[in-house]
Amino acid sequence: MLTLTCPYCGLQADETELHGGGEAHLTRFGPDSSDDDFEAYLFLRQNPRGVHAERWRHVYGCGKWFHALRDTTTLQVFGTYPAQTLIPPADLLKAAGVEPAA
Repeated sequence: MLTLTCPYCGLQADETELHGGGEAHLTRFGPDSSDDDFEAYLFLRQNPRGVHAERWRHVYGCGKWFHALRDTTTLQVFGTYPAQTLIPPADLLKAAGVEPAA
């Protein structure tokens, strides 16, 4: 079972207490965006095998959204971080064996 630690309230919660929100760090487009941009935002996801940043909501806890960096193949969780963070923290990327973007 997948267990994540909420970065806001500090509680460890299994996946039955959480709600997955899909891929993290997506570029959201406003009402003046093109149809292609809007379609890409709604339907096109990377869905990689391996290390992946995801959005989660602590539904049966504090109710806040947060991000998790985990391996989709092994379910290993490298850590969680606040939803307002624009990219995964360098220490989590290093733990996952991923080079931070320059």
